[in-house]
Amino acid sequence: MNFKSHIFFLFFIFSACQNNNQYDHNYLNNKYGVYISKLDNEEVSVQLANGLKPIALKDNIDAIGFANTAGSIALKQNFPNKNAFLVQKLLDKGFFIQGKTNLSEWANFRSTSSTSGWSSMGGQTLNPYGLNRNPCGSSSGSAVAVALGMVDVAIGTETNGSISCPSSVNGVVGIKPTVGLVSRSGIIPISNTQDTAGPMALTVQKAAKVLEVIAGIDADDIATTKIPSGMNLSFSKNLDKNAISGKRFGLLSAGNDDEDGRMLHSKMKKIIESLGGKLIVFEDERTYPGKDEFFVLKYEFRQGLESYLGSRDLKFKTLKDLIDFNEINKDVVQKHFDQSIFIMSDSTQGLTREYEKSLDVVLKSRQGIDKILKDYNLDALVGLSRGPAWEVNYNGGDRSAISKQKSWSTGSFAAMAGYPNIIIPLGLVNSLPVGMSFIGTAWSDKKLIDYAYAFEQENNFLPRPKFLKNPR
Repeated sequence: MNFKSHIFFLFFIFSACQNNNQYDHNYLNNKYGVYISKLDNEEVSVQLANGLKPIALKDNIDAIGFANTAGSIALKQNFPNKNAFLVQKLLDKGFFIQGKTNLSEWANFRSTSSTSGWSSMGGQTLNPYGLNRNPCGSSSGSAVAVALGMVDVAIGTETNGSISCPSSVNGVVGIKPTVGLVSRSGIIPISNTQDTAGPMALTVQKAAKVLEVIAGIDADDIATTKIPSGMNLSFSKNLDKNAISGKRFGLLSAGNDDEDGRMLHSKMKKIIESLGGKLIVFEDERTYPGKDEFFVLKYEFRQGLESYLGSRDLKFKTLKDLIDFNEINKDVVQKHFDQSIFIMSDSTQGLTREYEKSLDVVLKSRQGIDKILKDYNLDALVGLSRGPAWEVNYNGGDRSAISKQKSWSTGSFAAMAGYPNIIIPLGLVNSLPVGMSFIGTAWSDKKLIDYAYAFEQENNFLPRPKFLKNPR
């Protein structure tokens, strides 16, 4: 090695220690369980040399050349012959798929005692801020890939919290759009009522640029036909630093009974007021219809999944087929948690009247959000997206672990209503990121993105992973 080469090598090592974007990405992938499948470095280099832009996909989205597994070894041979609608739109705009990211198996809809970020295909995704902490799910790998700088943008999916939670606890921006803004065609489903895909990135602008690409009408997804005529889909254009001025934001109360939560609320208030907005404390009288929502999800999961399986050249055609497979392969598939939700979902066959009653309750959540916005003359709701990441726990899963941690969460009503939720980093609690949410009515995505952008610019907070073994 000559002198110049030696100096360059030392510079590279130094840079790798100082800048997360310079780390060896293969090492990061292996260490943090980010990808289930990935292009090799040579192929990535070729794509970059051709001027294409890398993006990562959650491994429940169809992309030619990659198995679409939902994190389950049952689907390791599920190679689609057609790209998901959103994937084709990305490819048409100069992106290439760098890889498929790990997720909570079956998008966290297999067991009531599941551990987020674990799948039988990809193992456990780790939170780079606290190596003993959960990355949250189900879009775990997508959020961590962005947090580590492996890609600028990744695509996640959400039914109830699967973009908002991993974005919050991994310190990245997440956009959970209005249901129908982004096509679900070619995505392994949970709920036709609540499912959506959305981008995750380090900045609002980067996430908004990708949302521009993937949004739009798809004849194969009837929900997209409800996009209002003339809706502004130029989400990254004319981002307004003054968007918060003169606006009124209702504070969702989660976290206000905790010292750290109150500290973050105070920071939120200070920044909003410095930008000319007002933070309004209001009486939130809504009750969360969790039982009805869960029934809707169970019912729609079986219906949607069996429709997806039936369109593929797979030996599994029904949910019962998968249940049987999981029992046969119990040592691998169920080594950390069971398949109780699968079994419950399979038992919903024929319960049409019960489904319709529960769906009616769920859809009324839209009226609840709209009523608050109207009654208090609010432009949007804001709140803490999620508490800091909890410890990974295979003995009782997330429910047991979260019960011992701060359980702030504001996004469930937005998810249930199908309304947009924009998540941005707000601050740190014990060295762990906490995000804040901007939530609004249907199709208010552009306004919320502008609010989030304005807040982001003023807050000027871009957390970077510290790889702590046990943050306190």
